Amino acid sequence: MGPHPAVAAIRLAVRRVLHDLLTEHHSTTAALPHAPSHEPPPLSASLEREVPPSPPLVLVACSGGADSMALASALAFESPKLGIRAGGVTVDHGLQPGSDARAAEVVQRLRELGLDPVDSVAVAVGRAGGPEAAARDARYAALDTAAERHGATAVLLGHTRDDQAETVLLGLARGSGIRSLSGMAAVSGAGGRYRRPFLELDRQTARKACMVQSLPVWDDPHNADPAYTRSRLRHEGLPALEKALGKGVVEALARTARLSRDDADALDGWAGRAEATVRDATGLLECAKLYALPPAVRRRILRRAAIAAGAPAGSLFARHIEEVDRLITGWRGQGAINLPGKVVAQRQGGRLVIRQG
Repeated sequence: MGPHPAVAAIRLAVRRVLHDLLTEHHSTTAALPHAPSHEPPPLSASLEREVPPSPPLVLVACSGGADSMALASALAFESPKLGIRAGGVTVDHGLQPGSDARAAEVVQRLRELGLDPVDSVAVAVGRAGGPEAAARDARYAALDTAAERHGATAVLLGHTRDDQAETVLLGLARGSGIRSLSGMAAVSGAGGRYRRPFLELDRQTARKACMVQSLPVWDDPHNADPAYTRSRLRHEGLPALEKALGKGVVEALARTARLSRDDADALDGWAGRAEATVRDATGLLECAKLYALPPAVRRRILRRAAIAAGAPAGSLFARHIEEVDRLITGWRGQGAINLPGKVVAQRQGGRLVIRQG
């Protein structure tokens, strides 16, 4: 008799990601250059076996909640079969009493699953962008540091289809563009470091997998705190939508994310190719050439230019880019536009200048 359907589903999702990582690892290893040698190899070298490359290390980011515990258990089960080393990391945000003890418990649970190495990283959460954004920034910085310290190929994240639906709705509420509506990518981060195996699985599948495997889970009280926007959306917004529109809202929003991501990727590629054609010999953006581009392409170029000048991507919203865009499409002699990160955009002699103020 096979495993419970929920357990089988999470293991299959993780297995697919590990197969992808293993294929990428082998491709990278095979492509490594070998220094030419003009000396004949010593006789002993011909008798020695070629040393195989070390197996890749994959970490799971685990809070102790149902999603990440289900992910950790599936990684621990699947990785030995593929010859992959598996470890874990938990981040202590220090936002609740006893968070250090809870992080220690998570470390113990991960080690009991057979994961090694396992780290607990304490972070200081700032205030920039609000409490949720600040905690997220601190968490990813800690995960990046842990991955680099251990030389990990990837970090697995337990975001589910429900999380994806919430992300799409949050982007819609902010009036963001299609990139925000595309939600979370299955592969993201520098070099594709972050992988999200559960984006096609619902939250209940992960919770059920933990229950049938008798895995203890911790329910973060912040996830039920109405002070947080995502919590209100989860417990009030989405249920209201399902009541009004019927079941299937979460699946439809996740499907919207996939379709939006395809469109956003295509437009980003177009903008990347077009950018070189709208700059003059000194590298400044030419307003007349920008005006001739489709708005979706032009605004992407403006956003890229603002980020390159030092504007934080997470603080650069659609309204900022629209104001800069009016320097191109609605020029009436208006003054400079102030952007996040002390970046200033202004029109000078038919050129758009975006730089630190």
